[in-house]
Amino acid sequence: MIIRTHLETNLSFVLAAILIILTMAFGYKHLDLHHKDFAYEKLSYVLWVPVGAVLCYILNVTCGLGSILALGIVGTCTSFLPALNKDSLYLKQIPISIYCGAFVGMSSVETSPSILFVFAAGCLAGLLLMISKNLYLGVGGKLGTMAFGGVILSSLIYWLVV
Repeated sequence: MIIRTHLETNLSFVLAAILIILTMAFGYKHLDLHHKDFAYEKLSYVLWVPVGAVLCYILNVTCGLGSILALGIVGTCTSFLPALNKDSLYLKQIPISIYCGAFVGMSSVETSPSILFVFAAGCLAGLLLMISKNLYLGVGGKLGTMAFGGVILSSLIYWLVV
Protein backbone atom coordinates (compact mmCIF):
# COMPACT_ATOMS: atom_id res chain seq x y z
CA MET A 1 0.00 0.00 0.00
CA ILE A 2 2.85 2.39 0.77
CA ILE A 3 4.48 1.79 -2.60
CA ARG A 4 1.14 2.12 -4.36
CA THR A 5 0.41 5.41 -2.57
CA HIS A 6 3.78 6.93 -3.39
CA LEU A 7 4.16 5.52 -6.90
CA GLU A 8 2.77 8.61 -8.57
CA THR A 9 4.40 11.13 -6.24
CA ASN A 10 7.89 9.91 -5.53
CA LEU A 11 9.71 7.48 -7.81
CA SER A 12 12.91 7.63 -5.76
CA PHE A 13 11.00 6.35 -2.72
CA VAL A 14 9.74 3.38 -4.72
CA LEU A 15 13.21 2.57 -6.03
CA ALA A 16 14.72 2.82 -2.53
CA ALA A 17 12.00 0.53 -1.13
CA ILE A 18 12.63 -2.05 -3.86
CA LEU A 19 16.39 -1.88 -3.23
CA ILE A 20 15.89 -2.41 0.50
CA ILE A 21 13.55 -5.36 -0.09
CA LEU A 22 16.02 -6.99 -2.51
CA THR A 23 18.89 -6.46 -0.06
CA MET A 24 16.91 -8.05 2.75
CA ALA A 25 15.93 -11.02 0.57
CA PHE A 26 19.55 -11.51 -0.52
CA GLY A 27 20.80 -11.29 3.06
CA TYR A 28 18.18 -13.71 4.33
CA LYS A 29 19.08 -16.23 1.67
CA HIS A 30 22.86 -16.06 2.14
CA LEU A 31 23.26 -15.42 5.89
CA ASP A 32 22.91 -18.23 8.39
CA LEU A 33 20.53 -16.64 10.90
CA HIS A 34 18.97 -19.89 12.03
CA HIS A 35 20.45 -21.32 15.21
CA LYS A 36 19.98 -24.80 16.52
CA ASP A 37 20.49 -24.02 20.20
CA PHE A 38 18.43 -21.71 22.34
CA ALA A 39 20.06 -19.95 25.27
CA TYR A 40 18.87 -17.35 27.73
CA GLU A 41 20.80 -14.29 28.80
CA LYS A 42 21.52 -14.28 32.53
CA LEU A 43 18.99 -12.43 34.65
CA SER A 44 21.79 -10.56 36.45
CA TYR A 45 22.70 -8.84 33.16
CA VAL A 46 19.14 -8.12 32.12
CA LEU A 47 18.25 -6.37 35.39
CA TRP A 48 20.28 -3.39 34.18
CA VAL A 49 17.91 -2.67 31.24
CA PRO A 50 15.32 -0.80 33.40
CA VAL A 51 18.17 1.13 35.03
CA GLY A 52 19.31 2.39 31.64
CA ALA A 53 15.72 3.22 30.68
CA VAL A 54 15.09 5.28 33.80
CA LEU A 55 18.45 7.08 33.59
CA CYS A 56 17.92 8.06 29.97
CA TYR A 57 14.30 9.09 30.62
CA ILE A 58 15.37 11.33 33.52
CA LEU A 59 18.03 13.00 31.38
CA ASN A 60 15.63 13.24 28.45
CA VAL A 61 12.47 14.53 30.14
CA THR A 62 13.32 15.81 33.61
CA CYS A 63 16.61 17.48 32.72
CA GLY A 64 15.34 18.48 29.27
CA LEU A 65 18.45 17.36 27.38
CA GLY A 66 16.57 15.64 24.57
CA SER A 67 16.54 12.01 23.60
CA ILE A 68 19.70 11.89 21.47
CA LEU A 69 21.90 13.67 23.98
CA ALA A 70 20.48 11.62 26.87
CA LEU A 71 21.21 8.39 24.99
CA GLY A 72 24.72 9.57 24.21
CA ILE A 73 25.45 10.46 27.82
CA VAL A 74 24.12 7.19 29.22
CA GLY A 75 25.88 5.14 26.54
CA THR A 76 29.19 6.92 26.94
CA CYS A 77 29.18 6.76 30.74
CA THR A 78 28.34 3.06 30.81
CA SER A 79 31.00 2.24 28.23
CA PHE A 80 33.59 3.00 30.91
CA LEU A 81 32.22 0.41 33.38
CA PRO A 82 34.44 -2.46 32.11
CA ALA A 83 37.50 -0.31 32.85
CA LEU A 84 36.75 -0.55 36.58
CA ASN A 85 37.84 -4.20 36.55
CA LYS A 86 39.24 -5.42 33.22
CA ASP A 87 39.06 -9.07 34.28
CA SER A 88 35.36 -9.02 35.17
CA LEU A 89 33.11 -10.68 32.60
CA TYR A 90 30.08 -9.29 34.43
CA LEU A 91 31.16 -5.65 33.96
CA LYS A 92 31.74 -6.30 30.26
CA GLN A 93 28.08 -7.29 29.79
CA ILE A 94 26.44 -4.48 31.77
CA PRO A 95 26.92 -1.69 29.16
CA ILE A 96 24.99 -3.71 26.58
CA SER A 97 21.99 -4.05 28.88
CA ILE A 98 22.07 -0.42 30.00
CA TYR A 99 22.35 0.75 26.40
CA CYS A 100 19.30 -1.32 25.45
CA GLY A 101 17.41 0.34 28.29
CA ALA A 102 18.59 3.75 27.16
CA PHE A 103 16.77 3.17 23.87
CA VAL A 104 13.60 2.68 25.92
CA GLY A 105 14.27 5.93 27.79
CA MET A 106 14.47 7.86 24.52
CA SER A 107 10.68 7.72 24.24
CA SER A 108 8.81 10.99 24.25
CA VAL A 109 6.40 12.07 26.96
CA GLU A 110 3.46 11.33 24.65
CA THR A 111 4.61 7.73 24.27
CA SER A 112 5.84 7.20 27.82
CA PRO A 113 3.63 9.20 30.19
CA SER A 114 5.46 8.42 33.44
CA ILE A 115 8.67 7.06 34.86
CA LEU A 116 6.76 3.99 36.07
CA PHE A 117 5.73 3.31 32.47
CA VAL A 118 9.38 3.61 31.39
CA PHE A 119 10.44 1.21 34.16
CA ALA A 120 7.82 -1.32 33.04
CA ALA A 121 8.86 -0.94 29.41
CA GLY A 122 12.48 -1.43 30.47
CA CYS A 123 11.54 -4.62 32.31
CA LEU A 124 9.72 -5.96 29.25
CA ALA A 125 12.61 -4.98 26.97
CA GLY A 126 14.94 -6.79 29.36
CA LEU A 127 12.74 -9.87 29.16
CA LEU A 128 12.88 -9.74 25.37
CA LEU A 129 16.64 -9.28 25.48
CA MET A 130 16.94 -12.25 27.82
CA ILE A 131 15.07 -14.67 25.57
CA SER A 132 16.77 -13.46 22.37
CA LYS A 133 20.37 -14.21 23.29
CA ASN A 134 21.09 -16.39 20.24
CA LEU A 135 18.74 -14.61 17.85
CA TYR A 136 19.85 -11.96 15.38
CA LEU A 137 23.55 -12.68 15.89
CA GLY A 138 25.54 -10.51 13.52
CA VAL A 139 22.54 -8.38 12.61
CA GLY A 140 22.55 -4.75 13.68
CA GLY A 141 19.68 -3.14 15.55
CA LYS A 142 18.95 -5.89 18.08
CA LEU A 143 19.04 -3.61 21.12
CA GLY A 144 16.78 -1.02 19.51
CA THR A 145 14.38 -3.71 18.37
CA MET A 146 14.15 -5.16 21.87
CA ALA A 147 13.59 -1.67 23.28
CA PHE A 148 10.89 -1.00 20.69
CA GLY A 149 9.22 -4.28 21.59
CA GLY A 150 9.26 -3.38 25.28
CA VAL A 151 7.68 0.02 24.67
CA ILE A 152 5.05 -1.43 22.33
CA LEU A 153 4.11 -4.18 24.79
CA SER A 154 3.93 -1.65 27.64
CA SER A 155 1.75 0.62 25.52
CA LEU A 156 -0.56 -2.28 24.72
CA ILE A 157 -0.86 -3.26 28.38
CA TYR A 158 -1.39 0.37 29.38
CA TRP A 159 -4.06 0.76 26.70
CA LEU A 160 -5.85 -2.41 27.82
CA VAL A 161 -5.76 -1.51 31.53
CA VAL A 162 -6.48 2.23 31.43
